[in-house]
Amino acid sequence: MTKQQRLVLVISILASFVAFLDGMVVTVALPAIARELGGGFTIQQWTVDAYLITLGSLMLIAGSFSDIFGRKKVLAVGLAGFLVTSLFCAVAPSGLLLIVSRALQGIAGALLVPSSLALIISSFSGPQQSKAIGSWTAWTGIASIIGPLLGGVLVTYSSWRLIFAINVIPVAVTLWLLHMLHPVKHELKREPLDVAGAVLCAVGLGGTVYGLIEQAHYGWSSPVVYGPLINGIVALILFIGHERRAAKPMLPLSLFAVRNFSVGNIATFAIYAGLSISSFLITLFLQQVAGYTAIQAGVAMLPVTIMMFVLSPRAGALAGVYGPRIFMTLGPLIGGLSFLYMQRIDASAHYWTEVFPSVTGFGVGLAITVAPLTSAILGAIDESRAGIASAVNNAVARIAGLIAIAALALVVGPKLTVAGFHHGMLMTSVLLIVGGIISAIGIQNTPRTVSKH
Repeated sequence: MTKQQRLVLVISILASFVAFLDGMVVTVALPAIARELGGGFTIQQWTVDAYLITLGSLMLIAGSFSDIFGRKKVLAVGLAGFLVTSLFCAVAPSGLLLIVSRALQGIAGALLVPSSLALIISSFSGPQQSKAIGSWTAWTGIASIIGPLLGGVLVTYSSWRLIFAINVIPVAVTLWLLHMLHPVKHELKREPLDVAGAVLCAVGLGGTVYGLIEQAHYGWSSPVVYGPLINGIVALILFIGHERRAAKPMLPLSLFAVRNFSVGNIATFAIYAGLSISSFLITLFLQQVAGYTAIQAGVAMLPVTIMMFVLSPRAGALAGVYGPRIFMTLGPLIGGLSFLYMQRIDASAHYWTEVFPSVTGFGVGLAITVAPLTSAILGAIDESRAGIASAVNNAVARIAGLIAIAALALVVGPKLTVAGFHHGMLMTSVLLIVGGIISAIGIQNTPRTVSKH
């Protein structure tokens, strides 16, 4: 690895780290936010989903920005925007303004992920690329899991507001490193932006998620619920139709003609929906039902972080030798079976006998899965389309989490109980196992991913 390649990897990891971290660090702070700002379970869902709506719906057009204007420039704009909007979240005086600030933060976050991953694709090739993606996915995966731990420490010893203000430090460091990076050469595509597609996608996701969340409060018969829900579904249908006809679509449907890309994204949806439910539900259950403190709830997920850190780079390297299919099959199956064990948990939630075995098994499964999954999907697409390809995959992952959390009230109910938790974890197990089965049937070990030794 050259000096510039190391710098690219560090910048890409840091930029994506803050975006993924902020999606998860808030989960352990949700009870504290609801206590201070009010709103109950609804504000807890919206604090998570407002960020995910804009992050997921705009990540596709952000991927186009990356290909059109350059990875480095788009990354710099995203980092600056993330810094400012994080401070907005930190000082929000009400639940409504916090939700609005989170939505703005998601816009900035959408610029970070596809640009950072596209930097890696442009700077590495062959087995080095698989290993670099493994390191990237390990750290971004760790961000998703370490979030509750960091949030627990800050909430316990300071304030939930600090979970947003602390973003200033890593963002400032990343901007400084980005300034030191030589311009990354790639062919800029001066193409028109698909504004209509971006609007339809945002309206579709926003309306659908609003209806799913608010039905627990207003009921399905309320126009406040079925109006936005119908509008959202119609907008999503129009979005697909528009993308089929558009000369320069935000979502190039031709990408899905590549088998590993299409199958990998279907598996991504199932796996990341399960991941989002588990992270959200476990941290809430441990605090609101089992009586854990915020920091105890964060520490409870630490085995997942350790497994990701230790195993993910190695899994990425092995996937470059043996192909991704076996890892993408076994990983989700291990994770899904591990969460089935949580059906025995009760209101006491004894950590070593009821929580630790499940989260450790899940950590092993996730570490085996994530890097091979990313390599299989992006390795199937030409490097010139790395920005939009990575954006599609990351958008699928964020949208999966968005819809899964929004739909939780249908499974868990308006108030979290032991029975509701069991239902939610069963849903998680099924999603992960389905993701493994899809990978086993559909993923191919192409010559590009299999070693010739």
